[in-house]
Amino acid sequence: MRTEENNTDFHLVRLPSFHLEKLILGALLLLSVRPGFAAEPELAEPTSHSALTLWYTAPAHNAMNEALPVGNAHLGALIFGDPSDEKLVLNEDSLWTGGNNPSGDDATMGDYQVLATLHLKLDGHQNVTSYSRDLDIGHALSHIRYTVGDVTYTREIFASHAAGVIAIQLTASRPGSYTGILSLEDAHQAATLSTANTLQASGQLVNKLKYESRVQVLHHGGDIHASDGTISFKNCSSITILIDAGTDYAEDFSKGYRGPDPHQHILNQLRAASTKSYEALKAEHIADYERLFGRVSLDLGQSRPIQRALPTDLRKREAALHADPELEALLFQYGRYLLISSSRPGGLPANLQGLWNDSNTPAWHSDYHSNINVEMNYWPAEVANLAECAVPFFNLVESQIPAWKIATQDASDLATPSGMKSPRGFAIRTSHNIMGGMGWKWDRTANAWYGQLFWEHYAFGQDKQYLQDVAYPILKETAEFWEDHLKKLPNGQLVVPNSWSPEHGPEQDGVSYSQEIVWDLFTNYIDAADGLQLDADYRAHIAGLRDKLALPGIGSWGQMLEWRTELHDPILDTPNDHHRHTSQLFGLYPGREFGPETTPELAAAARTSLIARGDTGDVREWSFAWRTALWARLKDGESAHHQIQQLLQDRNTTPNLFGDHPPVQLDGNFGVTAGIAEMLLQSQTGTIELLPALPQSWATGSISGLRARGDYTVDMNWRNGQLSSALIKGKKDERVRVKYGQKTIEAVIPPSGHLFLGADLQPKLNQ
Repeated sequence: MRTEENNTDFHLVRLPSFHLEKLILGALLLLSVRPGFAAEPELAEPTSHSALTLWYTAPAHNAMNEALPVGNAHLGALIFGDPSDEKLVLNEDSLWTGGNNPSGDDATMGDYQVLATLHLKLDGHQNVTSYSRDLDIGHALSHIRYTVGDVTYTREIFASHAAGVIAIQLTASRPGSYTGILSLEDAHQAATLSTANTLQASGQLVNKLKYESRVQVLHHGGDIHASDGTISFKNCSSITILIDAGTDYAEDFSKGYRGPDPHQHILNQLRAASTKSYEALKAEHIADYERLFGRVSLDLGQSRPIQRALPTDLRKREAALHADPELEALLFQYGRYLLISSSRPGGLPANLQGLWNDSNTPAWHSDYHSNINVEMNYWPAEVANLAECAVPFFNLVESQIPAWKIATQDASDLATPSGMKSPRGFAIRTSHNIMGGMGWKWDRTANAWYGQLFWEHYAFGQDKQYLQDVAYPILKETAEFWEDHLKKLPNGQLVVPNSWSPEHGPEQDGVSYSQEIVWDLFTNYIDAADGLQLDADYRAHIAGLRDKLALPGIGSWGQMLEWRTELHDPILDTPNDHHRHTSQLFGLYPGREFGPETTPELAAAARTSLIARGDTGDVREWSFAWRTALWARLKDGESAHHQIQQLLQDRNTTPNLFGDHPPVQLDGNFGVTAGIAEMLLQSQTGTIELLPALPQSWATGSISGLRARGDYTVDMNWRNGQLSSALIKGKKDERVRVKYGQKTIEAVIPPSGHLFLGADLQPKLNQ
């Protein structure tokens, strides 16, 4: 933590508990006297914040690293929490430059944009005491609280999916205490108009995309006045601010990705929201949010009181050194919060930064990266009981396929082994936007990796209509693409030609990454055809192709080969290679081609490769999230937990717990949620395995609401590192296989739909 007073760095190190507590208390006291804040006479009580709250003792100074995020999957805000000069950086999910660029020129693909910044300036709020700001992810509410003189001020902010607006309420302990100015700074220099109680800015981006943002102010007591693009208010007792925005983007290739002007829709939503009381809006928002968030609860055990007493920025630093089960449970739930807040049906999927962005030229365009990043965004959707949050991804892919097909069929570098241009299907470049445009470098097997997400949605939910109408056509078309493109070796094996191990090393036929992804695609297609009892002949043909795919090899030092042949390079494919990607391990996770029980030799090679990749060098935030899940699949809970602690280090997560590549991207947040779930429950083999990778630091705990493939929901309790009981919910009369430790049973779901299991996996009549 760098303090403003003396520019000194404080680093928590491994110290005995007594010395650690003294250091923590000293750091808290330093925080309480930052410039503009009078000395705080007492520390925050550990019990004043719930286990599902991020909290801080000073405002944010950086949007992406420190500000707190709220979002309704369409609108997002990053909240700074400054008492006298509040800022909310606003985002709208479809505000993109660029367009459909069949050439794949990265420079013309465009960027995800900032919408505007809302400024709230309050007279006389420069010197405050008792300051705190927080984000309650259990209810999706953010708060700022502080005292000026003898008046306590509170701001509450939420982004309502139900009402379609962001709402802010300002209250004070004394009537008539609010005097200040509200302004809206458009991120593209559009003029802000102020009329009565409204601020409005509208314009067009360089690609002719129309956008509009609108702010409405409601007040009790005092008066407000609009002039010169601002709203001033004086002696108000409370103020409610409603925000909405939109563009004329449409998720439709046939319409050029353009739809109606957003103006009327924005007016209608603000009009409807303003007719409700703030408390009614809030209650509606919480009910809508909790309907998703409340499906899963997690208890990983108790943290120490001194850990609970720390604000989140200091606590996460300490958690990187000493296990903090409650913070790790918060990290799991934070990924769910971010997914709900950035990806709901009717909106666009979470991009590289989820929904939040403070730059019009963000790193990597803040795009959809197809060589792991966007897939990782959706790893938790099914297992963490947020299946509908994946629907925006499916909808976006379907809307882009017509444009991708044109680009694919025109690309000479995607020719089949016979030299023909691609006759069927589509491929995807490593990055893409929301308007058919793509950027850097073909990632040939990304189409099959996207297909895995379509399949998993069915594998968990068992919706036959979805499988028939949505997933199966895409899986079949992608299987046809790879039927056309696989290359036959002299020994009869099939390989993906001229492929890569993403962002690493040479291109080569039969790279493990691509081989494993195509194996996964063919397997998913076979299972989909079986589920629908369709295309028996083609299903058999694809099964034959799958069986001829070259398997990953094992190298000279016991590693899983990343390329078809060992490279004999000073770094590549050696124990000195600490690259961020572990692409050769796709078949372990998120794939299902190999594992300790089914392919022990390949699993051992995967372990060797993971150990060699290590925790230093090029490793990034999302690397640790992926490796959490990989170690979980290897049934190594201690190594998986170590990866979580690595993720909590300052170099990998920011004070607001965003993943830090750097700069910020959120795939690590989503990925670690999936990794933690994988430590507690696995189902990729057709067996529901309970607590497959439980670390010692989570010796006693419980979870409810995790999902297993086959349309099952699982609750578990454990104590002293051993399962106490489990409840599996599913369709009555279905036969289910359950494993714990070395024991596997088969049982039938009773008529109640609830299968209760004891510590010995013996079914019980009741809980």
